[in-house]
Parts: sequence; structure tokens; C-alpha cells
Amino acid sequence: MTYHTSRRRILGFTSCLALMGSLMVAGNSHASTTSPGSAFKEDSASQKARPAPLPSSLHFWDALALEPQDAWSRLSEAFQWQADADHPRVQHWIEHYRQSPHNIAQITERARPWLAWITERVEERGLPGEIALIPFIESSFDPTARSHMGATGLWQFMPGTGNALGLHRGGGYDGRLDVARSTHAALDYIEMQAEQWYEGDIELSLAAYNAGAGNVNRARSAALARGQAGSYWDLDLPGETMAYVPKLIAISTIIADPEGYGVALPEIEAEPAVAEVPVTRSLMLNEAAQLAGVSRTELEELNPGLLGNRADPRRVTRLLVPAESATRMVARLRSDTPDRATIGHDEVYVVRRGDSLSAIASRHSVTLAELARWNGIERPDALQPGQQLTLSGS
Repeated sequence: MTYHTSRRRILGFTSCLALMGSLMVAGNSHASTTSPGSAFKEDSASQKARPAPLPSSLHFWDALALEPQDAWSRLSEAFQWQADADHPRVQHWIEHYRQSPHNIAQITERARPWLAWITERVEERGLPGEIALIPFIESSFDPTARSHMGATGLWQFMPGTGNALGLHRGGGYDGRLDVARSTHAALDYIEMQAEQWYEGDIELSLAAYNAGAGNVNRARSAALARGQAGSYWDLDLPGETMAYVPKLIAISTIIADPEGYGVALPEIEAEPAVAEVPVTRSLMLNEAAQLAGVSRTELEELNPGLLGNRADPRRVTRLLVPAESATRMVARLRSDTPDRATIGHDEVYVVRRGDSLSAIASRHSVTLAELARWNGIERPDALQPGQQLTLSGS
């Protein structure tokens, strides 16, 4: 089965179907397991314990809204690849993970600050919910993880890829360690590759995310030459890449039914625990923590990309703070920050000879994908001197 990005012309229709589907799943998941025609007879204690019936005036949708939801059920509703759970390669990894349920519990506990926020970003793009679990495979949800090959952060970006995506390094900051920035960059990258190379096929894009587009394109050409469809499941790739999507589906299958697999997932609320706050001026970390009403230690834990003592808006465009602190911090920053138009902040850049889109994005603390999207650029190599680029999505 092939899965595509949400940026196809059918976006509106499929989004509506996805919403209806998730609502129906939510309703079914809370259905009673007792048959309406059962001859089961309750004692008086059971009858007293039964919740009061909903008023007849309460419609189905209203009743549905009253059902409790946590981050895991919200994520599970966004899963789109469970039809592949019976594939032998997926089953292999399900059995592998079942051997160490405590490891799954530890990693999912580590996901606590980020899971609902990442799930929300994935939902916004209409991507399969399984994508929110890529950090499980890449970094075990450790935002400071570093591989021996040089990949860094929650999404494990190599330096070159990070640079191309505007994840700057230097000046007391590493964008690959910035959870918010790197998450946006990873999702941009997955969608961009899917659209550029694979007609929107997300599974092929994930293979390219792991092994590089060149390797995947060659493997796909070979599969097509063999008379196969050229889907992810047809490709002959390095072992790590062959296991990449099966691992993701295996983990999501277990998370969709933790009790069935003997796994205890931590309780995480459905609403994000963190929120992004724009950095409108240079902030010392002690001041930023005070504005957010949190300790400096907590601020640093939520923003591991900050390696120095200051958040410089030329590099750090947003901070993650506890969700309940975001509104207060934004208000406080607005009250002591001049209007954007009066502080000489360039909103338009004029392309010079020798410029590249990635270099411009890097200099102005935006991602390559954002800059391309804001300016409707489909061919980054076709920049012309004198061309004007907007540096803001607003």
C-alpha cells in the first residue's frame, strides 16, 4: 500500500475523511463490550456504580467530546499504516520489541515532554501518525543524542543535512538539538523528498531519510526493472533501511494495543505540554526563564539547542516553554519589545550573485523548506541576482 503527503490536490477531501475516521475510531474504542441482548443481571451495588445515563438531548458528537483522551490514544487515531502490521518484516520487529517491554516503557517515558506536541505537528500536515515515533527509532527520544557518525538530536541530523535545512550551529546554539526547530525541519524534509522524488510516497521518503535519496532511487530503478511496483517493500537496501519502516510500524502497533503486548505506557495528556514562543529580541537565559515563570534549568531542558548563556534571535527564532507559561511570556515580551517595523528587521532579501537558497536561509535563521515555501520556489538552484525573497511567512 502507498501513502502520500497531504499536499496533493485531494488534501481537503482526505483531511475530512481522516477527521471522520478518527472520530469513528474514538467512538468505537469506548464501546461497551457487553452485548445489548445479554441476559446479564446486575446486583444493586453494580447498578449504583453505573454512571448516570446521558441526557436525551445530548447528541452523539457531544457525548464523544466527553470521552477522555490521552496522548497515546490521540496518536493512535492518526496511525495510517496498521494494515501492514501483519507483514513478516513488521512481525519480526514486534517480536523483537516484545522481548524488552521495559525498554519501550523507558523510551516512551522519555518522550513525555515532546510526544503530544510532535503529534500535533504531524496532525497539522496530515501525515501518518507513525511519523511522530521516528525519534523512538532515531534517538530513543533523547534530544541530546549523538551518534558515532556525527548525527545529532531527536531526529539525528548529520551536519551537512542540518546546514541545508537551516539548522545552524555556532554562537552558543545547535539547531539540530533544538527540538522545535529540528522537528519542523524533519517534517519539511520528509514531505519535500516525498514530493520531489516519490510522487508523495512517504514510506519511500523515510527510506531516503535513512539511506539517502540516491541509494533509494537506484534501488527503486532496479525494482522497476525487475517488473515490481517500486514501493518501499520492493526495494533491496542496506539492512538498517530495510528495517526502518517495519520498526516504525511495529512500535506503533504495540502502542496502539499496549495491554495486548504487555507494555505499560506512561500517562501523558493529549494536549501538548509545551508551546513555542517567538524570540523577538536578544534574551539572556536567566531573563527568559523569569519571563516564562520557570527555572533556568527547566528552560534549558526544554531547549537543549541553547549551548550558551543567551538566545540570539538571529539564530534562535523560538523557545519552547511550558504550555501554561507561553501566553504570559509572549505578553511580557510584547510589552517591552518595539514594533517589528521600527527595529530595522529586514523582511525582504535581495538575492546577490553567488547566493544559494540554503545559505540565505542559514543567515536569516529560517529553514530551507520555509524559505522555499514562502516564496513559491520549486527549483532552489534557479535563483537570479536581484530577485526579492520574503523572509517571513506572515
